[in-house]
Amino acid sequence: MISVTGAHAQPSLRPGDLRFVGRRRELDLLLGPLRRPPAVVLVEGEAGIGKSRLLREAAAVLRGENRLVLTGSCHPLREPLPYGPLVDALQRAVPDLPATPLPSATGALARLLPALAPHLPPAPPVSPDPRTARRELVQAVGSLLATLAPAVLVVDDAHWIDPDSRDLLLLLARDLPDRLGLVVGYRAEDLPPDTPVLGAAYRHPPGTGGSLLRLGPLGRAEVRDLATAALGRPATPALTSALFRRSEGLPLVVEEDLATLREHGGPLGAPEAAARLRAAGVPRGLDEAVLERWSRLSPDGRAVVEAAAVLAAPAVESVVCAVAGLDPDRGAEGLVEALRTAVLHESGGHQYAFRRGLARQAVYRRIPGPRRARLHARAVAELERRGPAPLVQIARHTLALGDRQGWLARAREAADHAFAAGDCAAAASLLRQVLRRPEADAGLRAHAASLLARVVVGGTDGDADTALLRQTLTDPALPVAVRGEIRLALGLLQASTTAGTAGLREIAAAADDLAGSPERAARALIALALDESDGPAANRAWLERAELAVRGTPEGVEAAAVRATRLTLLAWRADPAVWAQLECLPRSGPDLAVLQQTARALHNVGDAAADLGHDGRAAALAAEAVRVAQLSHYPVVELHAQVGLLRSDVLAGRWEGLAERFEALAEAHPAAAVIRAESLLFLGVRAAAQGQRARAVEYFERAADEGRRRHTLSVATRAAAGLVSVALARGAADEAWAIAQPALARLRRAEAWPKAAGLVAAAVESALQAGERAVAERLVEEVGRGLAGRDAPAAAADLALAHGLLLEAEEPAAAAERSEAARRGWQEIGRPQPSARAAEFQARAAARTCPEQAADPLAAAIDGYAALGATADLARCRRTQRQLGLVRPAATGRRGYGRQLSPREREVAALLARHATNQEIADALFLSTRTVEQHVAKVLKKLGAKRGSIATALERLAEQPK
Repeated sequence: MISVTGAHAQPSLRPGDLRFVGRRRELDLLLGPLRRPPAVVLVEGEAGIGKSRLLREAAAVLRGENRLVLTGSCHPLREPLPYGPLVDALQRAVPDLPATPLPSATGALARLLPALAPHLPPAPPVSPDPRTARRELVQAVGSLLATLAPAVLVVDDAHWIDPDSRDLLLLLARDLPDRLGLVVGYRAEDLPPDTPVLGAAYRHPPGTGGSLLRLGPLGRAEVRDLATAALGRPATPALTSALFRRSEGLPLVVEEDLATLREHGGPLGAPEAAARLRAAGVPRGLDEAVLERWSRLSPDGRAVVEAAAVLAAPAVESVVCAVAGLDPDRGAEGLVEALRTAVLHESGGHQYAFRRGLARQAVYRRIPGPRRARLHARAVAELERRGPAPLVQIARHTLALGDRQGWLARAREAADHAFAAGDCAAAASLLRQVLRRPEADAGLRAHAASLLARVVVGGTDGDADTALLRQTLTDPALPVAVRGEIRLALGLLQASTTAGTAGLREIAAAADDLAGSPERAARALIALALDESDGPAANRAWLERAELAVRGTPEGVEAAAVRATRLTLLAWRADPAVWAQLECLPRSGPDLAVLQQTARALHNVGDAAADLGHDGRAAALAAEAVRVAQLSHYPVVELHAQVGLLRSDVLAGRWEGLAERFEALAEAHPAAAVIRAESLLFLGVRAAAQGQRARAVEYFERAADEGRRRHTLSVATRAAAGLVSVALARGAADEAWAIAQPALARLRRAEAWPKAAGLVAAAVESALQAGERAVAERLVEEVGRGLAGRDAPAAAADLALAHGLLLEAEEPAAAAERSEAARRGWQEIGRPQPSARAAEFQARAAARTCPEQAADPLAAAIDGYAALGATADLARCRRTQRQLGLVRPAATGRRGYGRQLSPREREVAALLARHATNQEIADALFLSTRTVEQHVAKVLKKLGAKRGSIATALERLAEQPK
């Protein structure tokens, strides 16, 4: 949560105060033609989309390139001043006029621009022919601008342009002077009917460049950057989501909302921010833009728009017209008018609605109360008349009419229907409202709480509902079975997010409360069976109790849940029978709840497959889980499976852009612990490979914290393996062994050696370096017994490497063979990083007897690390190459690179771009800090950049032609 101290410490924001974010592509598209004049660029976008800001940024860039930029704006006047934007722009040219006399044609500007008159030649006689006078004026403007060239004329808000200026711009654009650029910004929806922005169709003449640039809304990442710029510190994912959801990416709304938050001060967590913004209503800028268009509508047009505001959902023409109280002909005319002015838009399927939710609010709050009530009543009557009746909408209109008891009945019916149809979001929204109504009776509250508990478990963000359900638990009238449902939901939420142990205790209590309903109790027993730290015997005992509870019941969701859990436990034990059984699960069918259990099984088995080393299967199962979860409306499994797909890319070495993909998913689901854990593990692996050890330790420790709160072992095991590896890289063997021991103990208690890949070899190496050879030997024997008969190729490859480490000192040839076997295993699995690591160990062992035999595996390791961008690992192998005499110096001597970066300087630059310190660079590249300082100085000089802008400088360098 971010806090601000208040308005006295945070000055008000004004337009343009914030850093320019996003729009880099649009800015480049705008600047490109203007740098190669003549060019005409039209910039189109709705109100508040950021046209004017983009034009200001472009003007600033062009002025920095010594181009004159003259800007004029149009205004929403009843009778616009003739040539107003041109007068506005050209009178700014006085300071830039040349000392030499201006062309005689410019004299025609004297009457239009009195400020320029002293600098102009004599004005020609006034022509009685308007067309001649207009042609003279066009020539005068063109001559003046040609004299000032290179120059750019910018006309903003051209939807308000006067007819004379529009005609002049069209004639000018059709015959633009050679070194002149013309930019016109406008809203298409506010142009006069059937009129292009320049008054007539415009095509670029031969030799004139340009484009039509249509601006769309900002993305979530750009909203985050905008909020960060306003706050002066990183915006949280929760705040970003609140701003993005409300603004729908409209920059005007984001800026005004940020100004509101800053002026009020206080905490800026998502709930607090959302509440304050709701209280703030519609941002003034958007409200004024809507009012401006609203005021131009006819009475029938307003009636249609009011009906759409009350309906608050896309509706077909007949519904909109009926609610508006208009006959079909008048209603159609009003609807066409609302569409033409872009107050409404067609949302698909011949349905009509507001494009922006806030625009709807702006209209809704202007409808007088009595008329609003009549519109809601008409909406209820019209929607009930249609089939199937949209129950959620009818319930909302009933509440708006003040019929609270009627609303409670309709809300229950709508929630039940939405839940049955798989629309959990709509169901949850209604159920929350019911539980917060004091007039809801005990029976209705119990029903709503029970159903909300089921809904929450399948969602991706239960934080808001957790507090409400806990409050409901305090109701002494709550039936025991409902109490059990709520406890089960709360326990499942805790177990899957941040408090696994506490969640399991809650689930155990829920199992007792649900004893009278064996089928529901089975759900709690299933959850207890998935506590991996209990070990397989306890897991099987809980599962057997669940099977007993559903025995004899009709085949349904509970039986499907038991079956999915059985498959999960088989996968945990690396039992090869799981694959055939998994194929028997239904992938389609009418029962969505059963399909949800299929999706759960696909994800759980796929997740275990990634631990075991069946990487191809893991990726395929994750993709299938996403599909089935979408089909069955199961967002929590869909999210976990999406994370599984990202993990597959991590394992396969597809690291490019992966951090950004994790970040985007985290911003969309800020409360999802699974994203956080997998992202931290990836960032730790990448940082360690690039020699950023302190950062890697930070990531792995945070991932370990996540893992300790879980009732499964994968995250904690992988985090421990990462910490052990980093400690070994620092030469801290005792520390590495101390980290490894508790992680090994957890695996031992759980009999989970098939999931030990990555930890065993690192633990053996740390034990050997710490002088614990006998312990290392016993560990290898124990793991070997634990893998007997198991289908766990990753653990088998890791164990082969551990064997090689044990043999390295006394039997190096045998050690090289074992390391080669590990390398082949990792290659078959498809993991380039551990494959390269095994090749490096193979080379190290081979070098003990014959350095030349290390050449091939060492080259393979170098190729693997280079493909991953593993800078530190690559530098370590190259140093080994030099030490073994496997690199021959070039006969022609060292190559000179001039102003280009040398390969070493590129490595340094890449680490600088990731904010590595000089010491981290030295550790990564096996250099002295003095040498690093020299390389850093050369990099900064060659790139012409400061240390903090290296990433941007490298991006520019990559875009340059080779």
